[in-house]
Amino acid sequence: MKAESKSEKCDGDHPLYGLLTSNGRNDVSSGMVKRSLQAVRVHLGMEVAYVSQFVGDRTVFREVDAPGLEHVIKVGDSMSLDDVYCRHILEGRLPQLIADTSTQPVAASMPITRAIPIGKHLSVPVRLPDGTVYGMFCCVGLKADPSLHQRDLQVMKVFADLAAFEIGREIETAKITADKRERIESIIEKGQMSIAYQPIWRLANDRPIGFECLARIATEPRRSPDKWFADAAEAGLDTMLELAAIERGLTALEALPWDVYVAVNVSPKTILSAALQNLLSGMPAERIVLEITEHAHVDDYDALLGALQPLRKNGMRLAVDDAGAGYSGLQHILQIRPDLIKLDMTLTRHINLDPARKALASALVAFARDTGSGIIAEGVETASELETLRGLGIEKAQGYFLGRPTPIVDAVKLLRRQTAAQRVA
Repeated sequence: MKAESKSEKCDGDHPLYGLLTSNGRNDVSSGMVKRSLQAVRVHLGMEVAYVSQFVGDRTVFREVDAPGLEHVIKVGDSMSLDDVYCRHILEGRLPQLIADTSTQPVAASMPITRAIPIGKHLSVPVRLPDGTVYGMFCCVGLKADPSLHQRDLQVMKVFADLAAFEIGREIETAKITADKRERIESIIEKGQMSIAYQPIWRLANDRPIGFECLARIATEPRRSPDKWFADAAEAGLDTMLELAAIERGLTALEALPWDVYVAVNVSPKTILSAALQNLLSGMPAERIVLEITEHAHVDDYDALLGALQPLRKNGMRLAVDDAGAGYSGLQHILQIRPDLIKLDMTLTRHINLDPARKALASALVAFARDTGSGIIAEGVETASELETLRGLGIEKAQGYFLGRPTPIVDAVKLLRRQTAAQRVA
C-alpha cells in the first residue's frame, strides 16, 4: 500500500462527514453494505466485519457484522485512530492483508491486538468518487490464518468498491437534503413567503364569503410553491413551513369583515402537532376553515379526529380539498365527515362538455346533501362551467373565472366594491 499523498483527504476532512443522522449513524450504511460485510466475513472465515468512517481523529463504526460479539463492537462505537490499524495501513506502515499479526511488529506492539485479540486482519480504504478516504472496510479474525492470499484481498476490494458506491450515492442524497433544509430555513427566517387570497363565492349573491390562502415563495430558483413544500417534506421541515404559511395567512382575519372566513391548507401531520393547536389558540375559530388535501396520507384516522375534535367543538370548520381526484379523497370524506367538500379542478374542468364528470359531481352533491356537508367547486374557468355547476345544485365556487389569487389589500378592495354594488342594487 502506497503512503497517503498530500492531496488525499482523511481523518474527517471531507465536508460531507458531518452529514450524520440524529441517532449518530450515517444513513449510507444500508442493507447492501450489511449484506456485503456478512458475505465477506463468512467467505474469509472471520469473526468481525465492519465499515468505519473517519470523523476527526476517530474511526466510527457505521455498519458492523459480528454475531455473538456485540459486546465487543457495535454500530456507533468509536475509537481513536491512534489505537487502531487504519492510519498505519493508509500510511503504509501495515499491509492491507495480515495473515498473522504476530509477524508484524507494528501490529504486535499495539494494545488492541492483544485486547481483542486480533490474529488476522484485512482492511482496505473506502474511497468516495472524489478520491476521499471515507473510512475502512475491515475484517478481523481472532486467530492467525496462513492460508489467506492476495485473492482474498481482491475480494475485499470488490466489496469495498460496492460499499463506496452506495456510500457516495447516499452521501450525495444527504447533501442535497441538507441544502434543501438550509434553503427552507432561510425562507422562513427571512420572511420570503407571501400569501395570495383567492375568493370563494356563494353563487346566490355577488360577494365572497371566504378566501383561500395560497402561499407564494419569492426566492431562487423561481418555481411553484408545491415544489418548495415537497423539498420541505424531504428535509423534515414540512410542518414548520406549513405553520409559517398558516400563521401568515391568518393575519388576514384582522383586515377582513367578521362574516368572511379564511381557509388554510394543512396536512394531517401538522394537525397532529401541538404547534398547530398553539397557533390557533385564541383565534376566531368560526372564521377559519382547515383544508386537508385529498393527496395527504392518513395513518391513523382516530388520532386525527381526536386532534380535530377540540377545534371543531369551538366552531372551526373542516374541508376535504381536491375531492374527486382519487380514492384517498373518498376515504377522507367518509372518515372525517367534513363540513365542506371541495370538488377538484380536474372534475370541474370542462364539466359542461363531459357527462361522466357531470354524473360524478352530481353524486357528490347528493352525498353532501345527505351527510350535511357543503360543496365548493374549485377551478371554475368559464361561464359554461359555472352554469353547469349551478344546474347541479352547487352553491359555492372559486376559480380564475370568479377571481384570481390576490394580495390581501386587493381582496379587501374587492369586498368593498362588491358591498357597494349590492347597496346600489
